[in-house]
Amino acid sequence: MQIRNRILIILLSAILFSCAEQPIYEKVVAFEDREWKLDVKPSYSFEVKDITKEYDFILSLRTSTDYQYSNLWIFMKTITPDGTIAREPFEIVITHDDGSWVGEKSGSVVTTPLYFRSRKLPKKGKYTFIIEQGITQSKVDQVHDLTFRVEETKNEK
Repeated sequence: MQIRNRILIILLSAILFSCAEQPIYEKVVAFEDREWKLDVKPSYSFEVKDITKEYDFILSLRTSTDYQYSNLWIFMKTITPDGTIAREPFEIVITHDDGSWVGEKSGSVVTTPLYFRSRKLPKKGKYTFIIEQGITQSKVDQVHDLTFRVEETKNEK
C-alpha cells in the first residue's frame, strides 16, 4: 500500500511540474569567486519568431547578504536582428531605505529581479542582450550570478 501511494505521489508531482509553463529562454551566468569584474559582460541571445506576442524579460541578480551596496547600476546593450544597437542604464535596487531586502532572501543569498514586462519586439530574428556592471570600481564583490529569462506575457482576463 505504501509503495503504491508513493508511486501515485511521484506521478502526480511529475504531471504538475510538466504542466508548468517553460520560459522561452533562460540562461544563468555565474561569476567566479563571487566577483563581477568590469571586463566580464554576460551575453544572452535568443530567437524571436512571433512579433505579435508580448514578452516579459526578467533579469535576476543573486548577491550574498554581505553585498555592501543598496543597489547596482548596469548597462544593457541590445542588438536587434538588423544590427541596431542600443545601450541603456538601469538600476537594480537591492535594499529598501530601511536596509531590508527588496528581493527574496534564502539563507545568505538574495535574489533581486529587474522586470521588463509586456514588451513587443519589432523584428523577427536573433536578439542579443549584453549586460555590463556600471560602477567605477574594477569589480563588484559578493555577486553570485545573473540570470536572464524571457517568458511570453500572460494576459490575465
